[in-house]
Amino acid sequence: MLKYPGFNPIAFSAGPVKVHWYGIMYLLGFAAAWWLARRRAARPRSTWTANDVDDLIFFGMLGVILGGRIGYVVFYGLKFWALDPWYPLKIWEGGMSFHGGLLGVAIALAIFAWRRGRRVADVYDFTAPLPALGLFFGRIGNFINGELWGKVTTVPWGFLVNGQVRHPSQLYEAGLEGLALLAVVWWYTAQPRPRWAASGLFLLLYGIARSLVEFVRVPDEHIGYLAGGWLTEGQVLSVPMILIGAALLGWAYRRRAASGNYAGVANPGTAA
Repeated sequence: MLKYPGFNPIAFSAGPVKVHWYGIMYLLGFAAAWWLARRRAARPRSTWTANDVDDLIFFGMLGVILGGRIGYVVFYGLKFWALDPWYPLKIWEGGMSFHGGLLGVAIALAIFAWRRGRRVADVYDFTAPLPALGLFFGRIGNFINGELWGKVTTVPWGFLVNGQVRHPSQLYEAGLEGLALLAVVWWYTAQPRPRWAASGLFLLLYGIARSLVEFVRVPDEHIGYLAGGWLTEGQVLSVPMILIGAALLGWAYRRRAASGNYAGVANPGTAA
């Protein structure tokens, strides 16, 4: 058993301005995405430039912040909004939905693709490995904030929280949705793949990882379990990701359309 140290969610203050660890984690996530995208854009045969990456991350940031907050309010926080009309604007209090952020990013990147004359699928595929480190840092932020704990457990790595030993589900998610997802998708996209394949792989793996952790994670108190004493909102929202991801992968390998992210590539998907 490990004792949760009880971190201060505020990293530092400068007069009336309070900087939260959660906000720092978001900045680290965006910085990591920018760094990974710059590395990938610099590879031989890449059709992406450094300026493309800078604009891509800007659009992605808008999509994450707006979509993540709107998604949380719609999926999880309507009761809070009913009590406080300013609740959607209080991002510093926490409450960001990955599924909402994903929809926000999808819309923002589609606009980016249209403005740059790129195929939406190519932009999605290029972006597929980038969110993983952001997900890792975000879950570390949840751990620092002492939120989204798992169920009561007897495992030796459980954390003592308010008199009960609980699964550190935030750390499970940081490992699965963050580091493991990055390792697989980054390796997979190191070679040209069929158009839509990278996007499908990301959706499939994230949906599976999220659904698995939900079995040991306690759902939001104001929502609870949806059915059977085990089905959660997070699992329900992950099912479409799994189905769409698997369908995109199958379709991509049937069509084997060349990705526009690499110059002079034919018959993708044959590389090891």
